[in-house]
Amino acid sequence: MPLFRSCYRMFAFFLFIALFCTTSRTASAQFRRAAALKRQAGMTPLTNGIEVQSGDLRMKIIALRDDVLRVTYTRGNSFPEDASWAVLPGARKSSVSVSLDNNKDQVGFSTHALIVKVDRTTLELTVLDPGGNVLQQDARPIRFDGQAFQISKKMPLDEHYFGLGDKTGPLDRRNEAFTLWNTDAYGFQESTDPIYKSIPYFMTYRAGHVMGVLLDNTWRSSFDFGKQFPDAYSFGAVAGPVDYYLFYGPSAKQVVETYAWLTGTPPLPPLWAFGFQQSRYSYMSQARVLEVANRLRDDAIPADAIYLDIDFQENNRPFTVNKAAFPDLVGMIEQLHAKDFHIVAITDLHIANLPGQNYHAFDSGMAGDHFVKNADGSVYTGRVWPGPSVFPDFTRKQTRAWWGTLYRELHNAGVDGFWNDMNEPSVFDTPTHTIPEDAVHRIDDPEFAPRTATHAEIHNVYGMENSRATFEGAKTLDPDIRPFVLTRATYAGGQRYAATWSGDNSSSWNHLRLANPMIENLGLSGFAFSGADVGGYASNPTPELLTRWIEVAAFQPIDRDHAEKAKADQEPWVGGPEQEAIRRHFIETRYQLMPYLYTLADEASRTGLPMVRPLFLEFPNAAPDGHPIDIDLPASGEFMLGSDLLIASAPYPEENAPYPVEFPSSGWYNFWTGEKVALPIPATAATSDPLAVLGRDAQFSVQVTPELSQLPVFVRAGSILPIAPVVQSTREIPQGPLTLRVYPGDGCSGELYKDDGKSYALQQGVYLRMNFTCQRNAEGMRLNISSHEGSYPAWWKEVHFEIYGFKPKAGEILVNGKKISASMDSGPQALSFVLEDDGKGEVIEIQ
Repeated sequence: MPLFRSCYRMFAFFLFIALFCTTSRTASAQFRRAAALKRQAGMTPLTNGIEVQSGDLRMKIIALRDDVLRVTYTRGNSFPEDASWAVLPGARKSSVSVSLDNNKDQVGFSTHALIVKVDRTTLELTVLDPGGNVLQQDARPIRFDGQAFQISKKMPLDEHYFGLGDKTGPLDRRNEAFTLWNTDAYGFQESTDPIYKSIPYFMTYRAGHVMGVLLDNTWRSSFDFGKQFPDAYSFGAVAGPVDYYLFYGPSAKQVVETYAWLTGTPPLPPLWAFGFQQSRYSYMSQARVLEVANRLRDDAIPADAIYLDIDFQENNRPFTVNKAAFPDLVGMIEQLHAKDFHIVAITDLHIANLPGQNYHAFDSGMAGDHFVKNADGSVYTGRVWPGPSVFPDFTRKQTRAWWGTLYRELHNAGVDGFWNDMNEPSVFDTPTHTIPEDAVHRIDDPEFAPRTATHAEIHNVYGMENSRATFEGAKTLDPDIRPFVLTRATYAGGQRYAATWSGDNSSSWNHLRLANPMIENLGLSGFAFSGADVGGYASNPTPELLTRWIEVAAFQPIDRDHAEKAKADQEPWVGGPEQEAIRRHFIETRYQLMPYLYTLADEASRTGLPMVRPLFLEFPNAAPDGHPIDIDLPASGEFMLGSDLLIASAPYPEENAPYPVEFPSSGWYNFWTGEKVALPIPATAATSDPLAVLGRDAQFSVQVTPELSQLPVFVRAGSILPIAPVVQSTREIPQGPLTLRVYPGDGCSGELYKDDGKSYALQQGVYLRMNFTCQRNAEGMRLNISSHEGSYPAWWKEVHFEIYGFKPKAGEILVNGKKISASMDSGPQALSFVLEDDGKGEVIEIQ
């Protein structure tokens, strides 16, 4: 019995402990739930979203459109001012009604395109599509560290990231991290960061479903795509508003167009901006500029622009002229205009600090109180090319207007375009190589409440506002002429004012390889009109490198050969007649494609779609698993020019070894020969029909062997390309017919846009637009040529048709139902004939 009682007492003791622990756990869980309930967010419904509060943290999510959300946070009683340097007022004020959807754990709403859920306790955000598929999900609650903040999102293994402008590295940002702080990055390399621009926008791409993310914060910011944590990406800033936009496609094209709706489309530049441009730091004299221009014309190398770098100025002072080296600037420009050249002059923003020396830019700026201040109220001075310099305060509307007036003398001298360099801003004698962060700007702009701001807040928009002042100033001086402005530094929305380039690159094969993804990501980030210094800016290219670069750049938006001081010459004739002949051929090809290029430029100005595009923008379903095929090594050197041309430069252009061209679909033609690309037949195929094996959208590759004189270029089946005769400049009227190259295939179509290439008369209907379609049928082929829309006259009287991959049975042509006697030439690859174009449109049947 004593043993039994002892065991019973032990059993009772452990039972008590177990019951106590169970009760304690239950009580603890109930306590935690109670504490969580106290922390749970309070929700205020809005007609276009919700406002949620948890403690001192408030979160607002509103729907600007069914597919566009704006997310803001505050730790105070009020949200930040509703103002933006990037996002257009019309977009910010847009609104749609939402349907609320709340439960005990979550609050949220839905639109026709998106479902929004916010955790009541943590304020973590989840966005889904109407089918319940997660598009984006917070990985953890927003984190604050003083004024700094970080937003973290879950990162699926199969998600990819594109954007942020012209950052270095691969096209895909996954496994990379970046800082946005505009920086003069001379000699940058593949791993250099930050560089010249701050475009805090990217797109997430997962199995063809795409969402855009724009962080509208001008302070130093950071973006980490799995570099720190493999399961999360993050973005944030050191200070400033927590204000970001989410917008859903589902296609990448839709996201790009929505980004343009938010931040603006690029205005259509003058036609000459798409011609070949020759530049150098610097052409040191008037005689040298004329020598280069004459050589271009004597050697029949088409060109449209010559640049004047800082040495055309007196002691590098903006808005002055070096009279010793350029004794007759006006006369020089008149000679260049007579040869159909346009002149682009550099105008850096650092104004030499020269009191009492009759320097108008400085004197008028001081009189108008237009310069950035130190914290003590004195004018800030930093050393740049002219020596001690002062810096315009472009956050003031009146300062931007004053800056525009400084262009009057250059405009009157005949200068056609303006180049804003060094506008990060670059400063030589500070530890940060820019204006100190405590310098003071005075915001005085219609979109903002008047206030002061430190340079830490304004730095990343400073270059954009510089180009804005230049663009607006040029329009004021000549309201009917479309300005051309080229800027090095900018911010989201800067495409409204200027084209851009990728900065001071190097003459290396690596930098030629870097140029493609930089231009592609710039295009995805709003800058449809961009380029890289052809041949490289720093160091000397080999003849082969310069040739390869000129070949690729012929198919990019801005085609400018530019080189730094003290390096060897880099004009197209350098390296001997054989190299020059190859380069001339590719520049001529660019001018033949000018109708196509300018039509793409018009499309970009209306929609925001870039001229140069990654393959996934046109072929989101190319890969069986939906990944963007541009991230595959064989396709890493490839890009699309518009929707119809695939340029397949080598992934390692310095190698002469064969390489595969990866095609995103099955129907392609060789641009140079017109031959249809033969599909490879898998060894296991039981049929001789490759389409039956691969399927219409199947991905495939072919092997090519590189030759210096060749660049593989292909045309998508279903394209109709407008082609012009070769000219020496865009001011020259082409002689001969317009050529339409027809490549039969599904959805066969094409377009042509033309205007006077310089004015705003297009806004009054003075333009020419044509659309083309083709269909194959049992009898032959049917071509539909639209009537001429708009009042601008065509330069051609006839259209030369070249039809590839098609042989008629009877050899007959009917125009608008009537048989005509036009002769057809049947070559090895193309059928060709010529018809008059009266502008009324035709239906052409070929039997």
